[in-house]
Amino acid sequence: MYILPILRQGIGMMISFEKLGLTPAILNGIKSSGFTVPTPVQVEAIPYVLTGQDLMVSSHTGSGKTAAFILPALQSIISIKKNLKGSPTKSVLTLVLTPTRELAQQIASAAALYGKNIPGLHISTVVGGTPYRTQLKALSRRVDLLVATPGRLIDHIKSNRVKMDHVKTFILDEADRMLDMGFIEDIKLIVQHLPKKRQTLLFSATLDGDVTKLISHIMENPRQIELTNQKQKHENITQILLYADDSAHKKQLLSYILSKNTVNQAIVFTSTKRGADTLTDYLLDQGFSVAALHGDMNQRQRTRTLSKLQRRQFRILVATDIAARGIDVEGLSHAVNFDLPMQAEDYIHRIGRTGRAGRNGSAITLAMHSERHKIKRIENYIGQTISSEIIVGLEPKNFPKKGNKIGYKIKSFPKSRKRTFSNSFSQKNQKIYKGNNSS
Repeated sequence: MYILPILRQGIGMMISFEKLGLTPAILNGIKSSGFTVPTPVQVEAIPYVLTGQDLMVSSHTGSGKTAAFILPALQSIISIKKNLKGSPTKSVLTLVLTPTRELAQQIASAAALYGKNIPGLHISTVVGGTPYRTQLKALSRRVDLLVATPGRLIDHIKSNRVKMDHVKTFILDEADRMLDMGFIEDIKLIVQHLPKKRQTLLFSATLDGDVTKLISHIMENPRQIELTNQKQKHENITQILLYADDSAHKKQLLSYILSKNTVNQAIVFTSTKRGADTLTDYLLDQGFSVAALHGDMNQRQRTRTLSKLQRRQFRILVATDIAARGIDVEGLSHAVNFDLPMQAEDYIHRIGRTGRAGRNGSAITLAMHSERHKIKRIENYIGQTISSEIIVGLEPKNFPKKGNKIGYKIKSFPKSRKRTFSNSFSQKNQKIYKGNNSS
């Protein structure tokens, strides 16, 4: 297998979607979605996907990679259907594999929006946590675009409910995450049911380690686009580190952060599902508008929660890593790590929920003093130091060696470690601190 580098000519140039070779039907769908200028990954990827070549892309979260593969995939579907005299039922033309239900639903929604002007476009999702009956009905006819998670798709393949031998385009989104979640054997099994003559597209935050091994099994002489490295990621996101003495102190810091009027909407990460529920209850008691999102919720509950978040019916989402993967909400101004991620690379995916599509965002990490080695691991991974700062009146007992006073100075704040908060304290008892206001 040969990996062919791509000479990147579009970066830094103002290029319109019309210049990328997309059909009027798709261009009208893009226009109705509100996008006017393609992102760098779209400029680089779309023309090559349209040539039918295998392509592997490394691009960070929020860069517009979903449209980078969905737009040319839709154009390919238009072309195939023009020459398609008939295909058996239960067949699929384009297959997209994703790691989570939420991401699958978002990709399907994006495809429906961009392809709204394509006559007879059939889009289906096959994911866990949703009724089989609905999926069986959708799969009983030819599917132009199928977005699936590996486990549920394998169930349907083994039951002969869906045929993969007519797939023209196979897309792996967030390939690194799927491998982290243990889907490597599932992916290989699915590939065995695909025709050898097909186009394969792989999108990932990184193109190393297990991802490279997977590429050698499923792709043929792919082109490669690598737009970012770890040090270049999230330059539009202010990253702050706050140390806490214990869990109670972390909750106090979190309440203070979320009560600031600079927080539009925020996502708060916990390491466990139980922790997400417990923290949600705490924030509700403090008077915040908050909801939880985790794997113990059924698909209907999760979809409803995400819909409410997008409609701004609450301000704060408390979520676990897997449940939050793929969330794309423009209004998320802040991402808060209440618990540190298990893997350093998950830090990148977490903070990438804010600062979407080039907007500015804030990422705040709360850590115990005993977790400094984990912070160091994250810093080594991202190639930069996270600024350690202090909120006046909420200082940890054991001060870090370096730390900037930030935010607001709280007047007449009790010295007792047993501090209480209310949503109104931020308006009544705050005074701007003339220092480094990084958030």
